[in-house]
Amino acid sequence: MNQLNHYNSNFKKQKHPITVLCDNVANAPNIGSLFRTADAFGVEELIFCGSDIPLGKRMAKTSRSTEKYVIHSLKNDIETQIKTLKANNYYLIALEISENSQPLTAFKLQSKQPIALILGDENFGVSEGVLKQVDAVVHINMFGNNSSMNVVQATSIALYEITKQMNAQ
Repeated sequence: MNQLNHYNSNFKKQKHPITVLCDNVANAPNIGSLFRTADAFGVEELIFCGSDIPLGKRMAKTSRSTEKYVIHSLKNDIETQIKTLKANNYYLIALEISENSQPLTAFKLQSKQPIALILGDENFGVSEGVLKQVDAVVHINMFGNNSSMNVVQATSIALYEITKQMNAQ
């Protein structure tokens, strides 16, 4: 049995109506990995909000050139982006453990609206102000001692579930 590669795999290219909105995700390797994840799941756009987003050599090393074709933008203020997404009829989902969050495994995508998946700061998560503005808050059940996981791994898990549900509709 031969291992498949970029050139002989038969994955169907597909775009999903998903925007990943990142609030102060500022670690260059995480940003590069988010580009790769966005590409892998056919995300329409990545939006990085914050004042110091490093899109340099360290990010590019991790992204493996996906930043060249994944649509992305840099914005200063997440609040403005949330208002714009809501005005364009996006269903906003925050990925965060909170008092009102539901397990991703229990979340059922009921809407055919485009999705905005909101990621928080690597150290502080999604802010309380943002959590009050979203349509749903989901978390990934944790079974170890830690109560959080790396933003890229969490995003990959969430996008896997969301795209699985979108493709089943």
